[in-house]
Amino acid sequence: MWTMRHRTRIKICGLTREADIDAAVEAGADALGFVLWPGSARHVSADRAGMLARRLPPFVAPVLLFVNASPDELQAGLAAVPGALLQFHGDETPAQCRAAGRPYLRAARMGPDGGVSQGAENLDLLDFASRFGDAQALLLDAHSPGYGGAGKVFDWSLLQGHRASVRLPLVLSGGLNPANVIEGIARVRPWAVDVSSGVEASKGVKDASLMRRFCQAVRQADEADEAAGA
Repeated sequence: MWTMRHRTRIKICGLTREADIDAAVEAGADALGFVLWPGSARHVSADRAGMLARRLPPFVAPVLLFVNASPDELQAGLAAVPGALLQFHGDETPAQCRAAGRPYLRAARMGPDGGVSQGAENLDLLDFASRFGDAQALLLDAHSPGYGGAGKVFDWSLLQGHRASVRLPLVLSGGLNPANVIEGIARVRPWAVDVSSGVEASKGVKDASLMRRFCQAVRQADEADEAAGA
């Protein structure tokens, strides 16, 4: 009986330069992220994100990352990149994520106890996933004092006992790089992986060789998984 092989999707985030867009596409990325939060070292304006996104070929998706953005900021981003998937990385409520009327990813900032930070609350991952049940996927990132994983890996063992119960696709993020992404895929078995600082020469400046090695490692992990299931 024929079964569909799962191919782990690859998102590279924090793109700021044309050359990096081209190199990420050539490496094999499925989606590229543009950070529209002014608090990030990788921040680009909506207009700049639009200019960069216009370099993308068909079937490579643009993603706009927001942190507690105003409705006007959301609309500016969508006007500049009309076909973008949205990614909410702050304290947005389910209603705020749905307000734009666009498909979205919801970031879950994983704490050391396995809880997810949501404003002043610390939620169980299953409760958090239930609140955002209409999201396209949950993006699992490490908790940090600010917003974003700060290039840190969270404890993947915290997902044991939860992985099969979360009905949304999972995107593994937080401190991934070419050296550890194979282990991350093997342990978490996510729908996709998301990398930023792990393929950089400096903040906001991607390294073409690291992006290529990262994508090759993801494909290697998929091949190992297929061989194990044969």
